[in-house]
Amino acid sequence: MPDTPDDKPSGDDQPNPFKGTPFEHLFSGGQLNFGGMNLGGMDFGSMPDLGQLFGQLQSMMQPYDGALNWDAAVDVARKAVARTPDPTPTAKQSDAVSDALRLADHWLDEATEFPSGITSTAAWSRAEWIVNTLDVWKVLVEPVAEQSVQGLSSALPPEAAAQAGPILGIIGKAVGAMLSTQVGSGFGELAGEVLTASDIGLPLGPAGKAALVPANVTAFAAGLDVSEDDVILYLALREAAHQRLFAHVPWLRDHLIGAVTDFARGVEVNAESLQRRIQDQMSGIDPMNPESMQQLLEGGLFELPQSPAQAAALERLEIALALVEGWVDEVVGQATEKRMPAAAKLQEAVRRRRAAGGPAEQTFASLVGLELRPRRLRDASTLWGSLRTRQGTEARDGVWLHPHLLPTSADLDDPLGFREEAAAPEKLTEDDFDAELRKLLDGEEPTDGPTDGPTGE
Repeated sequence: MPDTPDDKPSGDDQPNPFKGTPFEHLFSGGQLNFGGMNLGGMDFGSMPDLGQLFGQLQSMMQPYDGALNWDAAVDVARKAVARTPDPTPTAKQSDAVSDALRLADHWLDEATEFPSGITSTAAWSRAEWIVNTLDVWKVLVEPVAEQSVQGLSSALPPEAAAQAGPILGIIGKAVGAMLSTQVGSGFGELAGEVLTASDIGLPLGPAGKAALVPANVTAFAAGLDVSEDDVILYLALREAAHQRLFAHVPWLRDHLIGAVTDFARGVEVNAESLQRRIQDQMSGIDPMNPESMQQLLEGGLFELPQSPAQAAALERLEIALALVEGWVDEVVGQATEKRMPAAAKLQEAVRRRRAAGGPAEQTFASLVGLELRPRRLRDASTLWGSLRTRQGTEARDGVWLHPHLLPTSADLDDPLGFREEAAAPEKLTEDDFDAELRKLLDGEEPTDGPTDGPTGE
């Protein structure tokens, strides 16, 4: 081996800023190695050559802002949707959706105090669902991805992070690009199953726009012994009920997204565990083999273990989703009780689907780390129905005046006992109802509302 000039030490003699950390072998010998795959040599004191360092990831390294390359994610999602026919809904399908939503709103007028929240209707293809829900997905997923990417540098001692700053920035972009591929894959799979704009219990579409995905509705109806017209109407009722709740409970959207943000804050990167998983999964990967690289990208490489803080945030999110879905279930049940013989069968089908989560929803949960299924939907529906039976529709809907009034996990354990000792509230006029809502939004206590806990006891 030729001698190395005195004024330029060999790569093996280069100081490793990660020495003594779990990343020591990952960045050994002045080079970046993932499970034995050399991604290029460099001086840690200089800016590396992107072409040399990540040649095999060149297609993923296009410039982008934020933690995720959303253009890449959307491209992956649209390609996933395009694997099967995804026709644009016909005028007849659009009219059928519009008519069903109009009738649904009429039926719901008798089942809830909240007025209609629909300002427009739409029938979407799967690709259109992706485009129209993207802005909300960015809000939901970006914080989780950002914490995951930033965790790479925060897991290092300060002196190591300072010396490796340039390369960590590039690694962060590469990680973000890989995460984009994973998110896009899950996003595309989910687009193949969602039935409405609010199907997963979150306000994903533009405010006031009620939408169904006819291609997915047809597939869902095929497995039921119910006419497709009844399926469309029942799903329209659920969509219209979601729209009413999110339109007239102004704090609810932030409440749900806040739980997701709390989940992101709880991301903890175990550097040693992360390095081990990287080495295990990248060992044997051939960067020149596209199929081999695709297996890596779909393998959950950057999934991180849940921290206690994340587990608590997910529990809050799950309870909130259960309360939303339970309220919708109860209201739609009231609206269809004497009008729609097939409603009971459809209610059970939707309950099972939402509580268990479909294959695509499970895929998205494994990729992004967020579970969006309300396992306690039945308990929540029972709670809302019991409260309505004892105290009336206004009392049931009045709980949504403030997040502090919402039932807790303990209340869902005993759904028939929620506010059991509370007297039925005095009948409020519409003006009184609006006045109490303004007080709560301004931080004032309601005139006759509970002041000492979520249940008002």
